[in-house]
Amino acid sequence: MTADRIWTGGRVRTMEASQPRAEALAVRDGRLIAVGPDAEIENLAGPGTVRCNLHGRHVMPGLVESHTHALWGACRDLFDVYVGYASTLDALLTATRARAAATPAGSPITGGPWRHEMRAEMGPVPRSLLDAISELHPIVLKDTSQHVLWCNTLALELSGITRGMPDIPGGVIEREADGIPTGILAENAGAPVLPLLEYSKDQLAQATQRFVSDFNRMGFTAFKEPMAFERDLAAYKAADERGHLTLHAAAHIVRQSPMAMAPVEYDEMDRLRAGYASENLRTGFAKLFIDGVAPGHTASFLAPYLASSGYDVAAHDPDATLLLDPQTLNATVTELDRRGYTVKMHTVGDNAVRKALDAIAAARLANGDSGLRHETAHSVFITDADLPRYGALNAVAEQSPKLWMPNAATPAQVHVLGRDRVETLHRMADLRRAGAEMTYASDWPASAPDANPWTGLAGMLNRRDPTGTYDGSIGADQALTLEEALPLFTVNGARSLRMEQETGTLSTGKWADFIVLDEDPAQLSPEQIGAIEVRETVWKGRTVHTA
Repeated sequence: MTADRIWTGGRVRTMEASQPRAEALAVRDGRLIAVGPDAEIENLAGPGTVRCNLHGRHVMPGLVESHTHALWGACRDLFDVYVGYASTLDALLTATRARAAATPAGSPITGGPWRHEMRAEMGPVPRSLLDAISELHPIVLKDTSQHVLWCNTLALELSGITRGMPDIPGGVIEREADGIPTGILAENAGAPVLPLLEYSKDQLAQATQRFVSDFNRMGFTAFKEPMAFERDLAAYKAADERGHLTLHAAAHIVRQSPMAMAPVEYDEMDRLRAGYASENLRTGFAKLFIDGVAPGHTASFLAPYLASSGYDVAAHDPDATLLLDPQTLNATVTELDRRGYTVKMHTVGDNAVRKALDAIAAARLANGDSGLRHETAHSVFITDADLPRYGALNAVAEQSPKLWMPNAATPAQVHVLGRDRVETLHRMADLRRAGAEMTYASDWPASAPDANPWTGLAGMLNRRDPTGTYDGSIGADQALTLEEALPLFTVNGARSLRMEQETGTLSTGKWADFIVLDEDPAQLSPEQIGAIEVRETVWKGRTVHTA
């Protein structure tokens, strides 16, 4: 068989145990037809074969991102007020004021992020700061986690959040003494506001082009959207039909989330799964939220938050901050498993992780082993007792290094949990020793300022910020070696998309999804790995990025 293209003269890391290294690749119709030494690959060249000399550069499988809100992130960069995660409150307010001055009255203004240590600067009635900017625009600014909203009075009124509105289950409406909302809304309480902020079809199309280009440039050949509503599915499918989605994609269809007022019916999920699946978009995935985030006291922990952070320790109930009660959660995961969905569950606190594993166990008991490898998203805090349950349940512990290596949110985490507990987050080395499978996730743009996987990989290797912006380390004893970390970005990531037979390694018969680097990461320091720039990205045998 004659190859369409061959790449020779390289140093190829295949991530395939039976043949870990090679020199050259041959591709036909987008798939690898040979991986081996130069001489073998040269034999597959014919008169029409395109030849590519790698000149000793490093080749490895394309990267897989298992949790990124790609459309949302690109929309943020294109259309929102965005001042960066290390910005001051004054800078955020100034940027919001400038946007209001340039925006027609009545049009919403959204952006951020703000950090929880800014809360004191906002004063007792934070909405008043935004009212001073504009009473003619609904203004909604999100915190670094994207789970807490700061609204002006108009945004609250348009959403029906007024003095007489009752509390929303699973959410927090911060109020003044007389019951008037202050403008701060956490978790489910923000759901009524979100319809004000929806992007147009044209904006979503622009955002698709933006993130696909950026992801290909960074070396991604596959990703998973962790929270898809119908408008997101429509945008992804439309991009695929236009030929613009040069990535393997999977979308977790929302069943329940803080951004939805009610659960999506199972039959409606089935309709979305069938109606929006396309050649490069897989839709057999579902999303649940079990808890919130630590800085807002909404993550579910077995032990209480620090009293010094304003938490009522005496009233601590680990299940009080669960967004789904255990019985409902177990029934939901069991039904989604029965219907063939891989379930991703947002879990930050150790009690949330435990409840997620309990739900997977309930599904296994009811349905038998479906073969579906359900996931705990983020998996930030895990008890010793729950570590071995991942392997026993064939569950996946998603890891988000960009959320826990020293960053702008670290002071808020330490404030509510204490330094000792923060040092125990993301127990990657312990998970590996316990036989758990892990995947890589950025969660961009929620808490992560960018989707760059190389800084995420570097953070796994020494638990430090490779950019040097933030000092120190967190949980240094949980660092991985490069050889231990790379499968999270390749082999394991492909499995999380149910594509292990199609991508993730450079093996004959699989899609030709790979990247070309100037140097082997094994020869680089973590700081140098964090600064990697991809020379070429090849997806299905097509060069989709070249530097």
